[in-house]
Formats: sequence, structure tokens, C-alpha cells
Amino acid sequence: MTTEELKALTYRNETVADTDRAALAAAQEFCEGYKTFLNKGKTEREAAAYSEELLLAAGYRPFVPGEALHAGDKIYHINRGKCVLAATIGTKGMEDGFHLNIAHIDCPRLDLRPRPLYEQTGLAYFRTHYYGGVRKYQWPTIPLALHGVIYRADGSCATVNIGEGENDPVFCITDLLPHLSAKQNEKKLTEGITGENLNVLIGSEPIEDKEVEQRVKLNVLGLLHEAYGITEADFARAEVEVVPAFKARDIGFDRAMVGAYGHDDRVDAYPALMAEIETKSPAYTTVCVLTDKEETGSDGVTGLQSMYTFHFLQQLCKTQGADAIKAFQASKCLSADVTAAYDPGFADAFEPDNGTYAGRGVAIYKYTGARGKSGTSDASAEMVSYLTRLMDQNGVSWQIGEMGKIDLGGGGTVAKYVANQDIDTIDIGVPVLAMHSPFEVVSKVDVYMAYRTFKAFCEDAE
Repeated sequence: MTTEELKALTYRNETVADTDRAALAAAQEFCEGYKTFLNKGKTEREAAAYSEELLLAAGYRPFVPGEALHAGDKIYHINRGKCVLAATIGTKGMEDGFHLNIAHIDCPRLDLRPRPLYEQTGLAYFRTHYYGGVRKYQWPTIPLALHGVIYRADGSCATVNIGEGENDPVFCITDLLPHLSAKQNEKKLTEGITGENLNVLIGSEPIEDKEVEQRVKLNVLGLLHEAYGITEADFARAEVEVVPAFKARDIGFDRAMVGAYGHDDRVDAYPALMAEIETKSPAYTTVCVLTDKEETGSDGVTGLQSMYTFHFLQQLCKTQGADAIKAFQASKCLSADVTAAYDPGFADAFEPDNGTYAGRGVAIYKYTGARGKSGTSDASAEMVSYLTRLMDQNGVSWQIGEMGKIDLGGGGTVAKYVANQDIDTIDIGVPVLAMHSPFEVVSKVDVYMAYRTFKAFCEDAE
């Protein structure tokens, strides 16, 4: 064989800019909508609400169990305000299987504690409890916003969104000045800022009455009552999240990347949702699921370890009198979640040949888990073969790898919970720089290639 023929036998992990130059402009356009999705959906509730807007605008109607469904019908269901299930009925029967795209819309953040408000030395704070795998030292000294719901004693609800508007105040967590940080500097990185340090500064002005205690706290309570009609006890009935106050922005002179809070995993949720919306007459019934609680183990009624997704699929089967067991066995799922992008600044955390890189397309990872593949579904060779052939046939740029060096740690997705229901499942998603930080970075072409993959999967008739 010639040298060129031998070279053709090698695996080439090339940039999209070198293999599909025409995709660059399409990626720029696609990511304008994605940035809007990020800015409108800082929490899982908001992401679900905006997704519902997009679904209704696209002609979806609420799913009514037992109602007859026909090929091409588009239906959706919102689970408890935090999860989205959307489907387009296929021309094939349910027992031929579903094509599932599943991503999550919860992200690492800080949650208010049940009794969050306190005052100390003339400053008022909210105590928080971090949610998911945050690196605590990254959260001080950045502008923060408050998003969520607070239920009053009478059962009425106040919606909170403070810090996003141009004239809104923002909040912050303070850090120690370098002049006095000698002891802090001696601590491990994980101990420099602790969970008990993640207290959000919310006020400093006292009420006029000098005879009472906690004058700043009382002033804050008065302002909150005026704005929302709530009392301190109502925080026990609240879900308020502390998130970065900044919006999604283009990164670099070339604007080829997006920096934002919440890429993990809304960077896969939005492409999956748009692929579902744009699918018109699929052979297989397509289902897009945007789920909650992945960052804390997928437990609870809005997590993938509950039955809400699979009950939805069973109810769809019932509309055709189909056997749900046969349907699940014939189904395929793309578990859409992010992976780590190779970062040259931290090269010793990665194995270059098995790394995934920003700008080289959507990433497949056959297995996740930690070290000895613990906690993973490990997709079959048949499933990998199916997906890679599908992407090649549709001109999708893709890469395959693992999340860093084997013994450094690991990560998990919802794939195993779907696979445990006897559904063939594989992990695929966008590589992310600075994952789980308040400001993550992704390549626009990778986002676009994720969308192209989900769209091809929805439209596949094989």
C-alpha cells in the first residue's frame, strides 16, 4: 500500500473549520437562538416555560392520555413545571420503537436554605446550599441574580427574578482581600471557600428605629414584603436559586464560541428541542425529554430515576394498543449530555488521543462513570455503529473519546436510567471548557453539529 493509502486508514480528529467550512455560518445563526434560550432559562423552571412557548408556537398541543393520536401529531407534557416531554407521532407503530433524545435542564448553582435570611455586623445575607458539583472558590466576587418561586401562607405564588434587568440590583459573595489572606493561602483549593462561606450579600441599610435589633434584616424583609407580599416564614415554601447575573456572550475576536452560565446541559437541551420541533413526518415516533435533577443524581419526581418519562411512553403506547415492553426493546436513545473539552492549560488532566476537543464536532462517549467504568451503561458496539453511520450519512462532524485521564475522577449521565428500562442508549454531547463553572465555554460549531445529529436521528427511517 502507498503512504497515502496507509494514511487513509488512520482516525483523524479534525476541526469542523477544515472539514465543513460551510457549517461555520450556519452555526453562528443557530447559536443566536441558543443564546436566547440560555438567557431566558437560567433555571429548570424557566427553561421548561420557555420550551413550552416554543412548542406551542410550533403547533404542539398538550397530551391528553387516551386521546387518539395519528402520524404527524405533535404533543407535549410539562412535568411539575420542571421537565419537558415533546413527541411527534411516527408513521410506524409504537411497537417499532421510539427515537428518544434526552437532555437535562438543571445546572450547578446555589439554592437558598429553608431559613436563609440573617444579619451580621450591619450586613444582611442569604445562606445557601450548593446544588451539584460546584467548585466553591469560583462563586465569590461575581454578580449574582435570584430566580425562583415563593409560596405564601395562603397558597398563592410569587415569582422572583432579580438581577437580570438593566436597572436591577445584583448580589454577590465576598472574598478575603490578598493583604489578609496568608492563612487562606495555605489551605487546599477545595477548602479556601467552604459551603458555609457561600453567603450572598443582599443588604446594608437599616430601618430608622434605633431601638430594635437586626435593623438591616428588618429593612430587607420590609422591601420583600412590599415587592412580593411575603414574610420570612414563606422561605420555607420557596425554591429560589442563586445564579450568575451575566448573559450569554460571544467569545473571541472571531465570535466562534459562546461563554455562558448553564451550558451543562442546556447546550444539548436546546439542539434536541429544536430537532424535535423541526421534525415533521418521522418514521419512528420521536420523543424529546428535557429532565431535571441530573446534577444531584436524577432522584425525585422530576429526575430520570422516577417513572415520569416511561409512564409517558407507556401512555403513548396505550393510544395504539401497543405492547410497551416491545416498544422499549425496539427503541433507541441519545443521552445528550456534555463532556470535557481538552484544555491545553490543564493538559495533564487529559489523555490527548482519547480527549474530545472544542471545534471538532459533537462528541460520542461510549461509556461514562468513574475509573473502572463504575456507574455507566456502556453502549454496545452495535449502537455505536448505528450512530456513527447515521452521522456519516448526514455529513455530521463527530469525535469520540473519554472525560480525561482514567484515575482522576469521572462523571455520569442519565444514560443508565434509560438503559435500565431495556432501551439501547448511547451518550453524546457538546465538549465544554470550564465545565460546572459559573461561565462555561463551548464552540458554536459543536452546538450546531449536536443539532444536526439529533435532527438526523429524529428523521431516520432505518
